[in-house]
Amino acid sequence: MNSQKAWILCCFFNFLIACVFGLLMRFMYLFPLDFLNYSFLLHAHSHVAMLGWVYMIVYVLVVHFFIPKEKSHKPIYNRLFWLTEFSVIGMMIAFPIQGYALFSIVFSTMHILLSYVFCRLVWKDCLRDKSPSQKLLSVSILFMVLSTFGVWCLGPAVGTLGKQSAFYQIAIQFFLHFQFNGWFILAILALFLKQFNDKIDEVKFKKFYFLMVVSTLLTVCFPVRWFIGNDIFSYINALGVLMQLGAFIYFYKMLQPQISHFKSTLDKTTKIVYGLALCSLFLKVGIQLLTLFPNLAEVSHQIRNFVIGFIHLTTLGIITGFLFGILLQNKMLSADSSILKIGVKCFISGYIFTEVLLFLQGLFFFFGEESIPGYFQSILIFSILLVLGLVLIVISKINFLSCNISKTL
Repeated sequence: MNSQKAWILCCFFNFLIACVFGLLMRFMYLFPLDFLNYSFLLHAHSHVAMLGWVYMIVYVLVVHFFIPKEKSHKPIYNRLFWLTEFSVIGMMIAFPIQGYALFSIVFSTMHILLSYVFCRLVWKDCLRDKSPSQKLLSVSILFMVLSTFGVWCLGPAVGTLGKQSAFYQIAIQFFLHFQFNGWFILAILALFLKQFNDKIDEVKFKKFYFLMVVSTLLTVCFPVRWFIGNDIFSYINALGVLMQLGAFIYFYKMLQPQISHFKSTLDKTTKIVYGLALCSLFLKVGIQLLTLFPNLAEVSHQIRNFVIGFIHLTTLGIITGFLFGILLQNKMLSADSSILKIGVKCFISGYIFTEVLLFLQGLFFFFGEESIPGYFQSILIFSILLVLGLVLIVISKINFLSCNISKTL
C-alpha cells in the first residue's frame, strides 16, 4: 500500500475517534456515565480533533503538494508521520483516563517537538519558488511555531500564578488563536491556492497576504481582552477584524477570474464540499465583524453554545470542508463511490443541523430564554449523523484501497 494512502486512512481513523468522543459527551448530557469524566473526554476530543485529524491531514497534503517527489519519498517523512501518530494514540488513551496529567502531557509535548521537526523539514525541502501558495505555507509554519510559545508558558503560569490566573488563560488562548487562525487556516488556504496552480493576480494576492498576516496578529487581542480589562485591546481587535474583511475581499477578487474554469473541473460532490467551506469561511468573517459591538463581544465567550458553535464552524466547516474538497478533487477519496457520497451528505447534514441548534440555543440564552425543547436529544441525534458520515467515508476509503491492491496483484 502506498504510504500516503495509509496516512490518509490513519487521519480519518483519528477524525472518527475524535467525533465518537464528541458524541459521547453529548450522550452524557442525557445519560451520565459514571466511568467517564466529562472534562477528561473534552480534552481528548479537542486534542485528537486538532492534532490527530487537522494537523495530520495537513501534514499529508503539504508533503504531497509542496515537497518535490524525490524528497517526499525519503524515509524520514514516513517515520515522522508514524511517530506523530504514536503521540496522537497516546493522547487518545491518556486524556479520557487521566485528563491533563503526566502521560497526556508527555504525549502532547512529544507532538509539539515532532511538529518542530516537520517545520524544519518543510522549510528545508520545499521548493523555493516564491509562488503565492508557497508564501502562505511559509507564514503558516511560522505561526505554528509561534503558537507553541503559549504552551511553553503554561508550566511557569501554573507554578507562579495558578490555573485561574489571566496569564495561564491568555497562554491557552494565544496557542489556540495562532494554531487555528494562523497555522491551520493559512495552510489550508495555501493548499487551496495550489489547486489553482498559482495562476492568480499577484498584486491582489500581495494585498490579501499582507492584510491576512497583520489581521491574524492583531485579532489575538480579542481573547486577551476577556482577561485584561483594557479597551485598547478592543480597538486593536477591531482594526484586525476590519483588515481581515479587506483580506477576504481581495481573496475573492484574486480568484474571481479563475472561478468558472475551476468549477468546471469539479464533480458535484466536490463542488458541494468547497461551497460549504467557502460559506463557512465568510460566515466566520461575518461573526467576527459582530464582535465590534461591545455587548456582543462580551457574550461571545460567556455563552458556551456560541463558543462551541464558532469552534465547529472553523474546524468542521472551513478547515474540514477545504480538506475534503482537496482530497476529492485530487482523487485521494473516490468521488465515484456511492458510499462516499452518502457519507459526505450525512456529515454535512450533521454539521449544518448541529451548528443551527448551537447558535439558536445561544440566541435563546442571549435573550434570556430557557433551553429549546428537546435540545439535547436533537443535538445528539444530529451528532450521530456526523459519526455515521465519517464511518461511511472510512468504509469507502478502505474499499478504494482494497480495489487498488487487488488490481496490482
